[in-house]
Amino acid sequence: MHDAGKRLALPLLTGLIGSLGMAQAAEVVEERIATEHFDLRLERIAEGLENPWSVAQLPDGRFLVTERPGRLALVDEDGSLTHLANVPEVSARGQGGLLDVVLHPRYGDGEHDWLYFTWSTGNPSILARLTRGRAGNNGTATALSRGRIQEDALVEVEPLFAQDRTSGPGRHYGSRLAWLPDGTLLMSIGDRGSQPPRAQDKGDHAGSVLRLTETGGVPDDNPFLDDGDALDELFSIGNRNIQGLVVTQAGEIWATEHGPRGGDELNHIEAGENYGWPEVSLGRDYSTGQPIGADSLPGMRDPVHVFEGTLAPSGLTEVTSDNFNEWQGNLLAGGLRSEQLHRLVLENGELVDSEVLLDGQIGRIRDVREGVDGYLYLVNDESQGSLYRLRPVD
Repeated sequence: MHDAGKRLALPLLTGLIGSLGMAQAAEVVEERIATEHFDLRLERIAEGLENPWSVAQLPDGRFLVTERPGRLALVDEDGSLTHLANVPEVSARGQGGLLDVVLHPRYGDGEHDWLYFTWSTGNPSILARLTRGRAGNNGTATALSRGRIQEDALVEVEPLFAQDRTSGPGRHYGSRLAWLPDGTLLMSIGDRGSQPPRAQDKGDHAGSVLRLTETGGVPDDNPFLDDGDALDELFSIGNRNIQGLVVTQAGEIWATEHGPRGGDELNHIEAGENYGWPEVSLGRDYSTGQPIGADSLPGMRDPVHVFEGTLAPSGLTEVTSDNFNEWQGNLLAGGLRSEQLHRLVLENGELVDSEVLLDGQIGRIRDVREGVDGYLYLVNDESQGSLYRLRPVD
């Protein structure tokens, strides 16, 4: 799948990609979907996935798909599923569960064949170890682990990080991952839906983007290291609930973020910046319908774009493939409640054009990624969910 690490891994993948041959046989869901530049074919690769959350393609063409109840599916070329053993027990209440999955940027060289995944946990022993007892014994937290695939199991599973404070289970875990070109890992943490709001508290991981080393440590140039009131892992603050996160080939960080009752945002994430939530928002209170916060405030970054209506964004990728040459450098953003896939055209850090590519064909879009084979892959958030492929019609 595309992120900054894909560029680092390309020399390792060249031979493997060539061996994939023709795209996998699949069920055609829609023969032809007209878009501005291409006619697309929508295909179902696999079905029977329970609330899939994220997808990553392995160098050999198989897929890893996380299922929110706590299963990690390995999808073969014929669409058959194998659920890997030894996945940690997750807290699967509400929005919690097994969440994002990405490969190490150097996956394929043997030494770095790690997959990284986020999950919600209330396990007291894990939280006590990873937070040095700060998280307490009640509620759940967003956590990061890694492991290796060996036959039909995860092995060498290592918990690497957990947010410093737990909350009542069920809401706003964030949980997207993306690699920066320097080999550090970004991880979003939602505000957890807590009252009072926590996203403006630099002594709290909630409502932020974190930057970690590949082993879950703190890079020595993180932006808040000299701030005695801030946690060292913080990269940005004031983020309500980022569920779309990508590092582009140019090294830029883009995120899509849930607002309340509208106010869903596209943000250009930069080190040390405050993105405003809840002091700044174009969303509205769920109960009263009244505006939340100001439209803009000094010292806080405005969104690059606020989506009309409710996109409920989840999943974000950059198009780099020659299969979609007219779209190279565009972002693709999935939506849950909207059931839409948006193509976003950026120039000089501004959104200059957009197009709706899918509108209800697969239901709630949870994730979208560009595969190592240059096609686009999506999963839908349904109790009987599926893995889909989008490719240009021949």
